[in-house]
Amino acid sequence: MTSRVKVGGHLSIRRGYFHAAQTASTMGAGAFQYFPKNPRSLTIKHFDPGDAEKCKLWCNERGIISVAHTPYPSNLAVDSESESAAYHKIVASLRNDLEIAEACGSLGIVVHFGIYRAGNPLQGYKNVIQCINEILKGWQGNAKLLIENQAGDHGDMGMTIEEMVQIRKLCETPEQIGFCLDTCHAFGAGVWRGAEDDSFIAKGRELGFWDHVLAVHLNDSKYPYGSRKDRHERVGQGYIGEAGFQKLLAAEEIKEKAFILESETGEDGTYTWDMEQVRRWSEA
Repeated sequence: MTSRVKVGGHLSIRRGYFHAAQTASTMGAGAFQYFPKNPRSLTIKHFDPGDAEKCKLWCNERGIISVAHTPYPSNLAVDSESESAAYHKIVASLRNDLEIAEACGSLGIVVHFGIYRAGNPLQGYKNVIQCINEILKGWQGNAKLLIENQAGDHGDMGMTIEEMVQIRKLCETPEQIGFCLDTCHAFGAGVWRGAEDDSFIAKGRELGFWDHVLAVHLNDSKYPYGSRKDRHERVGQGYIGEAGFQKLLAAEEIKEKAFILESETGEDGTYTWDMEQVRRWSEA
């Protein structure tokens, strides 16, 4: 039986976007994630459009889904007035990431919900909306901005799917915005119990969340439920465990998403073993 599940890992672009796509193909992956540029920097990258086009064509011909993950300093909740320089740098960087993702034929760019500690949390949410609106202003591409849920290790914002759905609704162009669900973050934040959870999928259905989830970071957790820790473990080897992932993958709402593994690779340096586990669970 051939599994429909599209699963793969986070791959390096050290040798280019096309090489990353080829690596995914060699590994037998149906999906992969990449940093469009240096993950520690917000510097604008002048990328090779020919390399990006090869990546796009290669993936299209083989049915491989790619997703870009924005650099770690990206913070949607930055205040445009008190931190003007940082705000404009983040907006420009994320727009650059969108352009790279579009050229590579990727679903979009994954960006964490945002961190705001300066005072009234409401201002933090307003900042997120303002930043997203500015990034997407005039954007005509197919690549979407994908908001990722957070574990709660840097504050209370962005831990729930209710927040993600509401932020999307309040933005000027919600049709250009999707979601990336991280299972480790949801487990750590205390919003999904893994194998013991009987309400998470239903809640997402009621909120219309699953309609806009394009990618799932399929990560186990090194810490227990509700720990608010963002520490990924290989699937099935952490506190979520095999039963938790089996239950999640059995949900019809999630079967067609792109699944990305972000943990350590196996001893062979690949995600091959982990991908096989996910395929097995999805067929159980």
